[in-house]
Amino acid sequence: MKAEQHEAAAEETIKLDQFLKLAQVVESGGQAKQLILSGMVWVNGVIEMRRGRKLRAGDVVVVDGEELVVETE
Repeated sequence: MKAEQHEAAAEETIKLDQFLKLAQVVESGGQAKQLILSGMVWVNGVIEMRRGRKLRAGDVVVVDGEELVVETE
């Protein structure tokens, strides 16, 4: 495996709105957008207002006091 391919695999990402749906915090993309724009979602200790924010393994998302850690399979 080339180094470039290895780095790409290690940098697997998921968008914040997709992560919120996958984690069953919200049921739809519209709900995710509304929640994010309300300022109620924190990523790594900072309020995140971008629904397209790319998350990586180890990132910590907090919604309504519930801490969720991004993991890869």
